[in-house]
Amino acid sequence: MVNTLLQQTTNELDDWTPPMPPTDLIFDDGQPLETNQHRVAMNVLIRSYQQYRGEATDFYTGGNMFIYYSSAQVKNRDFRGPDFFVVLDVDGQRDRLGWVVWEEEGRYPDTIIELMSPSTANVDLGLKKQLYDRVFKTQDYFVYNPFEPDSLQGWHHHNSYQAIAPDDRGWLWCESLGLWLGTWVGTIDRETLTWLRFYDSTGVLVLLPEEAEAQRAESERFRAESETQRAESERLRAESEAQRADSERLRAERLAARLRELGEDPDSL
Repeated sequence: MVNTLLQQTTNELDDWTPPMPPTDLIFDDGQPLETNQHRVAMNVLIRSYQQYRGEATDFYTGGNMFIYYSSAQVKNRDFRGPDFFVVLDVDGQRDRLGWVVWEEEGRYPDTIIELMSPSTANVDLGLKKQLYDRVFKTQDYFVYNPFEPDSLQGWHHHNSYQAIAPDDRGWLWCESLGLWLGTWVGTIDRETLTWLRFYDSTGVLVLLPEEAEAQRAESERFRAESETQRAESERLRAESEAQRADSERLRAERLAARLRELGEDPDSL
């Protein structure tokens, strides 16, 4: 009897397969971002980082997207949708409705930024920070309230999160991306605000695509103007040279005429 039960148990174990991850995931809770400024701020980060990476396809960046990391999370409907995140060294060309960790070889975001508001600050600095630190082990985590220019904070993962010290500009270094995070005052999409922006290692602002295009157009305009000025300078130089040659010719003609008046042969000179 015991041998029969053991054999039955063994057969059951041989036939056992681990449960499949849930497939009935939702990717939109219908909740908009806090304000239009928060939406613009998120897009500024996404679009400028994509512009910075150029034609590279070995990264994925998203915003206001769910990150699924466990079956228990799905059952509890415990969704975490960072306002901005980057995952490095992955296929960035594949379409995704959200970031599903078990479909991404266990990869979590390398960098996360939350755009805080009074209603989200406690969660961003509490539960989310703990999750990104202890479960995601995200290398760099930052929070910023677009309406509070001095609110930028960041942490880098050294076994656990350690606060990132700002430099004398108030900027924070994002080690995983190799970029600075700092503020920039200006108008974007008809909204004037103190935006959170990326700066490269030399302190140069990472441009949005339209800013980069405007800069290229300005450079082209300057190049065209310089070329026009060069051509004008060349024309004036040529005219001056022609005038000088005419003056030299007239001087020679007058001298020849004077010599003839004096009875001398100009060709003998």
